[in-house]
Amino acid sequence: MIVRTIEEITGTDRQVDTDNWISKRIVLSDDEVGFSYHETTVAAGTETPLHYPDYIEAVWLIEGHGALLDRDNDVTHPLAPGTMYLLDKHERHTIIADTQLRMYCVFAPAVPPGSD
Repeated sequence: MIVRTIEEITGTDRQVDTDNWISKRIVLSDDEVGFSYHETTVAAGTETPLHYPDYIEAVWLIEGHGALLDRDNDVTHPLAPGTMYLLDKHERHTIIADTQLRMYCVFAPAVPPGSD
C-alpha cells in the first residue's frame, strides 16, 4: 500500500514547476502501478500549449475557470469545476486559464520521475 500527502511531495523531485504550471506527481512509474496521478495547478492568465503523443491523459478540473482548445479539431470547450476531459487520441491542446486552475490528472502509461 502507498500513502502520500501533498505536503510530502511539495518541494521534492516529485514537484515540477514551470512558468505556467506546477505539477505534484503523487504516483509515478517507479511506483509500478501502470499509471501516474498528478495534481496540477495552472496560473491565472496563461495559455499553455500541450501535446502528449506517448500518453493518454484524463483530467478532472476541481477549481477555476478557463477553456480547453482542441487544436487538432479547432474546437474550444469551457472549463469549470467538475469538468473532465480525456485526451484519448493524443490531441494537441491548449489550456487557457482565466483564473487559477487546479486539476487532477491520470496518465497512462505512467510518467517516469524527472519528466516535464
